[in-house]
Amino acid sequence: MTHREEQPPLPEIESVILECSSIGAARARGAEMWGITADDIEANVIAEDKKLFGILGSNLKVEIRPFAPISYIKSCYFVNEMLDRMDLDLVPELTDDGMINLVGEDVGVVIGRYGETLKALEYLTNLVCHEDMSTRRVRFDCGGYRDRRERALSRLADSVAREAVRKGGPVSLEPMSSWERRIIHVALRDSKDVETRSIGEEPSRRVIVCPRDGATSRPAPQRRRRHSY
Repeated sequence: MTHREEQPPLPEIESVILECSSIGAARARGAEMWGITADDIEANVIAEDKKLFGILGSNLKVEIRPFAPISYIKSCYFVNEMLDRMDLDLVPELTDDGMINLVGEDVGVVIGRYGETLKALEYLTNLVCHEDMSTRRVRFDCGGYRDRRERALSRLADSVAREAVRKGGPVSLEPMSSWERRIIHVALRDSKDVETRSIGEEPSRRVIVCPRDGATSRPAPQRRRRHSY
């Protein structure tokens, strides 16, 4: 049976209810508590208690929450610092589905040869900012690279499947990220000729494509030569 590597759902976003004199004060306390900036916090007043008919001000009950999972926000901080150190004109933007999209003039530089630089930055960011590497990790995109890479991997999956059937044995692909491996698995999951599995440990984990029983191609019959006597 073809193995699929699904991307887990985004982590739950924590929320806290505070009693403060203002929304700004609530955001400031949240920023200190979570180690992010006040601009990254959403606030909503859920109750208001006025002191002495409002003469002495009021106490607010404010629900605050980060606009995204904290580890993803901190990932953007980390990436921004790394890009500054690399002197690259790029800005990380966090999308709704938990992807960091790098936007700017130096998209070609950060993608690198075969996406190696982008993948290295993604791996390093997850290693530093995500405590549990087995859970959902932040993904990276830059200049539409992921769409192009997905199409290329789908073509590669078909080619490797044919090779596995032709040679009658497993074919190993290069080490890939979990997202890239999933594309291979999904591309071949309905194949009647091959099945896939992942082996190894990160960051050297790779996909193996194996022919199913009875799927080995047979050599074409040779034509009999006519001899003149």
